[in-house]
Amino acid sequence: MLTWLIPSIVLVLCSVALWLWLDKRLKRPDDSAALSMLNQNIQGMHSRLDNAARVISAVNKELGQVQEIGRSMRDLQQFLQSPKLRGNIGEQVLKDLLSQNFPQAYFEMQYKFKTGEVVDALLKTDNGFIGIDAKFPLVNFDQLVKAETETDQLNYRKLFQRDVKKHIADIAKKYIMPEEGTVNFALMYIPSEAIYYEIIRDDQELMPYAQDHKILLVSPNSFYYFLKVLLIGMQGKKIEEQAKGILVALQGIQKDSDKFGRELDVLTTHLTNAKAALDRVSNQYQQLDNKIDQIKLLE
Repeated sequence: MLTWLIPSIVLVLCSVALWLWLDKRLKRPDDSAALSMLNQNIQGMHSRLDNAARVISAVNKELGQVQEIGRSMRDLQQFLQSPKLRGNIGEQVLKDLLSQNFPQAYFEMQYKFKTGEVVDALLKTDNGFIGIDAKFPLVNFDQLVKAETETDQLNYRKLFQRDVKKHIADIAKKYIMPEEGTVNFALMYIPSEAIYYEIIRDDQELMPYAQDHKILLVSPNSFYYFLKVLLIGMQGKKIEEQAKGILVALQGIQKDSDKFGRELDVLTTHLTNAKAALDRVSNQYQQLDNKIDQIKLLE
């Protein structure tokens, strides 16, 4: 930051020296026009110096902020050197994603199997449990990114591949247990998109290894879409079950309707017969009434 102040100091000293020189010249009456012009130039120089000072001050302020950000980044890198802290961050991000995008009733954090193994999260589906474990293989990935020579890149890539393979093998061994109701695969959740893409672009070593161990690798973005697809499937299953219930209800209504129709037919028949009997009785009554009227006439 001092390097920015040196030009400013030099300009100020030059300005002072010029002002002193001009002050002497001002005492000579024959140079008044030249002195007036020089005075204007000095005022312009002062204005530019003021502007330069403001710019330098603003730049120094920005540099201070950049340095503060740099210190914060170094502190964060040192913070992430601890595997336990990285694990805690991964688990918290995983929990937040599940809480925001999946029904609470269908997942459980820190699920403990009968073997004593504890998985970071467990999804509960109709087809079985899906174990999810967060892994953050940062150390050798960071060295791989910083490597400047081809030899260093090759060495750190091998170490990075070793780290990832170990995580994959551990998850497959611990959390794929059909005897305890899990499906035949599990998820390895990687909190960093950069690390995730470094893994999935390794289609010669890491991706085949993950497929062989039935481990699905997911990042925050891809895990979000995985949850959405899974949720749509579960909702479709629920709708299908509801549709089956509706079909059963409709079949019951159809049976009741058929029974009602038969009883209505019987009732209609009875009513028809009753009407016919009523008509006959009415006719007979009319005939009887006519005969009575005829007898009355004979009297």
